[in-house]
Amino acid sequence: MIPISKDTYPWLKNYPEGIPYEINPDAYSSLLEMMESSFREHADKPAYTNMDKKLTFGQLDELSKNFAAYLQSIGLKQGDRIALQMPNLLQYPVVMMGSLRAGLTIVNTNPLYTPREMQHQFKDSGAKAIVILANFAVNLEKVIANTNIEHVIITEIGDMLGFPKKLIVNAVVKYVKKMVPAYHLKNTVTLAHALSEGSGITYQKPNVSGIDLAFIQYTGGTTGVSKGAMLTHRNLIANVEGINEWLMSKMRTSETTGQLTLIAALPLYHVFAMTINGLCGIKWGALNVMITNPKDIPAFIKELKKHTFHIFPGLNTLFNGLLNNPEFASVDFSNLRITIAGGMALQKIVAERWEKVTGCPLVEGYGLSETSPVLSVNPLDGKHKQGTIGLPFPSTEMRILSEDNKWLPVGERGEICAKGPQIMLGYYNRPDETVKVILEDESGRWFKTGDIGIEDPDGFFKIVDRKKDMILVSGFNVYPNEIEDVVAQCPGVAEVACVGIPDEKSGEMVKIYVVKKDPELTEEKVKAFCKENLTGYKCPRQIEFRKELPKTNVGKILRRALREEEMAKVAH
Repeated sequence: MIPISKDTYPWLKNYPEGIPYEINPDAYSSLLEMMESSFREHADKPAYTNMDKKLTFGQLDELSKNFAAYLQSIGLKQGDRIALQMPNLLQYPVVMMGSLRAGLTIVNTNPLYTPREMQHQFKDSGAKAIVILANFAVNLEKVIANTNIEHVIITEIGDMLGFPKKLIVNAVVKYVKKMVPAYHLKNTVTLAHALSEGSGITYQKPNVSGIDLAFIQYTGGTTGVSKGAMLTHRNLIANVEGINEWLMSKMRTSETTGQLTLIAALPLYHVFAMTINGLCGIKWGALNVMITNPKDIPAFIKELKKHTFHIFPGLNTLFNGLLNNPEFASVDFSNLRITIAGGMALQKIVAERWEKVTGCPLVEGYGLSETSPVLSVNPLDGKHKQGTIGLPFPSTEMRILSEDNKWLPVGERGEICAKGPQIMLGYYNRPDETVKVILEDESGRWFKTGDIGIEDPDGFFKIVDRKKDMILVSGFNVYPNEIEDVVAQCPGVAEVACVGIPDEKSGEMVKIYVVKKDPELTEEKVKAFCKENLTGYKCPRQIEFRKELPKTNVGKILRRALREEEMAKVAH
């Protein structure tokens, strides 16, 4: 390892004052130690708030311990996998922290997944238990027989809101809004029952170390198959420590009032929110304002008006949606000091408008599920560079690799690779896929990101293209192979190609080109089939029927040619 100094790495010259070049990924023996010390220190402070109900660190400690005891009592052993499938509700931190305290490995699952997508993730991870919101239980019913899931714990939206609000909210969701389709699952228990049972059982703290798996975080696969990134306790502690140094150096020099408050608008099943809102918030003794449905912009703004907040992580589409509502300007931004965009490219116009309305710069960071997630972020001292993904994090090295696996000098374009304590162990049960993204040389173990970038003389990195055909829709990865695999199964489809095309709102959108086998095939039929088999953000927004698709001389469909056609349309 080359000694870390400003002469070795140009980016260190631009580190804001007070940020160390290195962090200690062994600052805690595990996430359990980090959580438990914070629960003790901040017991009386509120940790999370949602729908006007607050949960203190002391209550979170007690409830998560009860949940851990319950999981142990039903025979779940250290290292077993548990799936969590719900939006941002007070239940999430309780079950997430309870699962970790039981020594289990968490499989975060998007609640909007279709049965097909759920089945793959549950089967692949070998999950033995699931905590699921009742609204989605009907989808679990369709696939549970094809998984290893033995224990189903069901929760409802209002479960943590206290009496009588719990009963009112659950009744409205079920009977008035009719948001809970009927389901028939055997041997289920409610979360309330699990917590009550657990309160009467002695919790046995497992011996968890930094190298144990904390999460299997699923990410799209270039082959169309979603792969689970294995993230250890140490991976996540490294990222928490890096985020802590970067953000707290700014907060220490900022005059603000009240308890440190974060907005949790991104879903906790997403690796960015899980780390910053789920884990850093605990370390800091901060209050997280949980937004269950950030798409409801008027309700979101109403919630923002109830709080003074300091840190707001999000993504371009979210910030843009808020700025487009005139009511947003009347929110109190007097304490807002840090706004970070991740997940997708930040548009210059959005960054400029955000700073004008809120008085707080909007800076961009970069990371992936495989990197727990943060690799780089822009400085928060006013020296950020718009259009870049910032500087590598403490203890993180980033370099540019040529197509023939040689390191390139500053200013040359190639694949961004990263090395650091936050890099995953590999893909769960997929050594064949792991070997494609991990490069080992005399300088260490590097992760190949699949993004094409350039490093400038100041050590700022910029993404210029993507090596993969991946499409980025509002911060979510969509892989053309997966879409093509699904659409190809639609009756009447002979051939299909999928590409991403620019979209003002979501950055990119999915477009498919279809060659018909059945002349009766319509756009409506294809869209209905996609809706049944793909999550909303993966569904094609545009469908174009063609007599044939462009191909190479060996018959491989040329997505690039279709993309170039689309770019030419935009240029005109």
